[in-house]
Amino acid sequence: MQVFLLIVHVIVSIFLILIVLLQSGKGAEMGAAFGGSSQTLFGSRGAATFLNKLTTVAAVLFMVTSLLLTMVTTKGSSVIQNVPVEQGKTMPQQLPQQPLSQPAPQQPSPQAPVSK
Repeated sequence: MQVFLLIVHVIVSIFLILIVLLQSGKGAEMGAAFGGSSQTLFGSRGAATFLNKLTTVAAVLFMVTSLLLTMVTTKGSSVIQNVPVEQGKTMPQQLPQQPLSQPAPQQPSPQAPVSK
């Protein structure tokens, strides 16, 4: 079941990518004003509506397969169940080790000559 869902999920995701790449951007209206709109495959406005609906269906399928894959792969396994419970034993808290630093050797300070 998990392999089947994974294959369907990959196919749907590739399909969703292709659909999004097929859609024209917002700047396509200027190109359509100079005669580019008469050569469209689905008509002047039909392609946008068809591709929008196809994108919505592909996005819903992508979300559904994502949720199903999550439910199938995490079914019955939990990190909390794998932790052994040992009551009464506590680990002593250790402080982080501080590097030992040696004090810098003191250099004699030059004495000013005392004038009498």
